[in-house]
Amino acid sequence: MVEKSDLTPAIPDWWSQFYTPVRQFGERVAEFFSPSSEAASTPDDYEISVELPGVSDDDISVEVHDGRLTIAGEKRSSQEKKGKNFYFSERTYGSFHRAFRLPEDADCEKVLASHKDGVLTVKVARLATSAPKPKKVEVVRA
Repeated sequence: MVEKSDLTPAIPDWWSQFYTPVRQFGERVAEFFSPSSEAASTPDDYEISVELPGVSDDDISVEVHDGRLTIAGEKRSSQEKKGKNFYFSERTYGSFHRAFRLPEDADCEKVLASHKDGVLTVKVARLATSAPKPKKVEVVRA
């Protein structure tokens, strides 16, 4: 019996050799545009803050799905040119995406997001857990 691989000529792996550096460069660029963040917790909730200077509220998406908080959006470019002395101003732009795995006691139904002074703050409530009550155990004579 002849297998298919015996009939197919060997194809050089030049495409993956070309594509790998391009993909790695793309990952580095994505990391460059990835906004800085910090996470904290209180007894009542989890709080994640993400720096998004120059990003409008309409360009931010916050979603919770399958125990994961995803923040995505886009910082749009703006360019201004004026006058004889050639004054210009440019800002960096691009898409961003951050995902955070939420702890098991996070209440994914109670999520609040606010955006002020270039910082997005997302609060995820903790599930209400009742403190275990002490249980008296009777000691019996054996």
